[in-house]
Amino acid sequence: MTDENLPEFIRALLVPSAYEHETPDIRLVQTHISYVILAGDYVYKFKKPVDFGFLDFTTLEKRQYCCRQELRLNRRLSPEIYLDLVAVKRSNGAFHLDGEGETIEYGVKMARMPEERMMVNVINAGLLDRKHIDSLVDILVPFYRQAEHNEEIDRFGKADAVSVNILENFDQTHGFVGGEALSKDQFDVISDYARHFLTREEVFEQRISEGKIRDCHGDLYSANICLADKVYIYDCIEFNQRFRYCDVASDMAFLAMDLDFHGLADLSVYLIERFVGSSQDGSLINVLDFYKCYRAYVRGKIGLFTANDPAVEEEVRKSCMTDAANYFRLAMKYAAG
Repeated sequence: MTDENLPEFIRALLVPSAYEHETPDIRLVQTHISYVILAGDYVYKFKKPVDFGFLDFTTLEKRQYCCRQELRLNRRLSPEIYLDLVAVKRSNGAFHLDGEGETIEYGVKMARMPEERMMVNVINAGLLDRKHIDSLVDILVPFYRQAEHNEEIDRFGKADAVSVNILENFDQTHGFVGGEALSKDQFDVISDYARHFLTREEVFEQRISEGKIRDCHGDLYSANICLADKVYIYDCIEFNQRFRYCDVASDMAFLAMDLDFHGLADLSVYLIERFVGSSQDGSLINVLDFYKCYRAYVRGKIGLFTANDPAVEEEVRKSCMTDAANYFRLAMKYAAG
């Protein structure tokens, strides 16, 4: 994506003079929903004005609200990272952060974590081990135990509520079936498996009765974890409660699936064994593959969305398409047992 295609305020924030702190390096990273600017010791995250149905960032007010939610919710696990709400101001035709002028955008200011300690980079370096998994479990078990839990949240654990998220994925990827990442056979097998599992209402009711539906993280995988001086877990779902109000098993299945995706099946098994043992959550196993399949399919879908965003560069498009194909193959594996 050339600079000319970027929003004007993003272009303005890619120069050192836009900041009052030192910026020895400035780099822009894009997702399908965000512009993320790495600037010295800080990260500035801005939401794209997009509407995917499951999220709507199309107005400044909605983006401001979601930024505030992002701060509040992520401070549950990583208060050291989530620093403040920032406003992009415009005065005399120039853009700057906070201060005087017309507010044209809101964002979240975060402390920048060491990139080499990001969990995905630790994995790629071949350094992830059981001690890291133990540290994660030691944080996650009390987090879920203390996470909000009430009758309203319980409703999101019912089979019909879970089906909204599951079936939405199939609706949103139907136009990609038969393309380079998702075959018709994969789509049919995965969707048939999911629909059949959703008829097992008693399985979902058991999870509800055991108090396993909580205000969770919603996006728990290696891209959102840093293994630095301590474990930092960040970037939870703030834009839609139905992705965050879920079975604890859905969160843990995401992390386990991610380890499978990176070829670390032994650590994936160890993660679940340690979590089940520490939390005494034996029935998690009954829904594990179902939620693993769901999470793999979601990652494949996001890969398709990003690859088909005209704003992303060709190299990013190819990488996202490759990852999407691998995620759909993994979902197929879970669906096929």
